Amino acid sequence: MSDAKTLQVYDEGAAEYAAMVRQDPDGAASLEAFVAALPQGAHVLDLGCGPGTWAQHLMAAGFRVDAIDASAGMVAEAARLPGLNVRQARFDEIEAKDVYDGIWANFSLLHAPKAEMPGHLARLARALIPGGVLHIGLKQGTGESRDSLGRFYAYYSAGEVTALLAPLGLSVREIRHGAAPGFDGVVAPWFTLLAHG
Repeated sequence: MSDAKTLQVYDEGAAEYAAMVRQDPDGAASLEAFVAALPQGAHVLDLGCGPGTWAQHLMAAGFRVDAIDASAGMVAEAARLPGLNVRQARFDEIEAKDVYDGIWANFSLLHAPKAEMPGHLARLARALIPGGVLHIGLKQGTGESRDSLGRFYAYYSAGEVTALLAPLGLSVREIRHGAAPGFDGVVAPWFTLLAHG
């Protein structure tokens, strides 16, 4: 789960962050791959939905979308979207089992300590229906640190995450790499992966 300082940054900057992420061409290819891997009318969880930017795209694709975020400010922003089922919740509060055709975890799990990642991934695997699809976006690197805004980050390699998913029955099919400026203005390398159950 995100720590108090990270949540404070998002709560206080929710409107500014929402304006920044309304257009994100770096994520378009990953979104298209996720959408293409799902059946028509799929039930999707947007994990760490932020202001609801991606949830809006997913609803436009005809999916039933549940969205959660630990930041009250972000939930308030996302709640402005008509028809979006959004609530405030932490990663460790996901209790669903065999519910979702797909889970979109786009640059959200990177705010959880690395020691907690196996548990979070296990909860996501349990929430997916058999054969479900999981998208994960993370910043590439090693270790843990805070950015200039005070947000906590855990950094990974694609191989590291692939190894964590394998025991859960999730096989990585697609990996994309890129680099882009974040909310702190710093350009950082990232990767996304698409895993299938």
